[in-house]
Amino acid sequence: MTEYIVVVALVAVAAIAVYQYLGQVVRAQTAAMARELAGEDGSAQSRAAQAAVRKAAGQASVRTLKSYTGNAVAAP
Repeated sequence: MTEYIVVVALVAVAAIAVYQYLGQVVRAQTAAMARELAGEDGSAQSRAAQAAVRKAAGQASVRTLKSYTGNAVAAP
């Protein structure tokens, strides 16, 4: 029984980590789905998700492994 509790806790921690990692896109999509399920208009949240996707895509195209290390301050 204890082993199952540990497994469930690990899965929960992993789910929270993935949710935090994916950021605003998932949050906005979840908010849009929740509003739509509640019978309200979720188009504002859907637009926010699309904007977050465009922002993330722009950041991904600028940052590569080569430019990632360039963000650190060089030692004198």
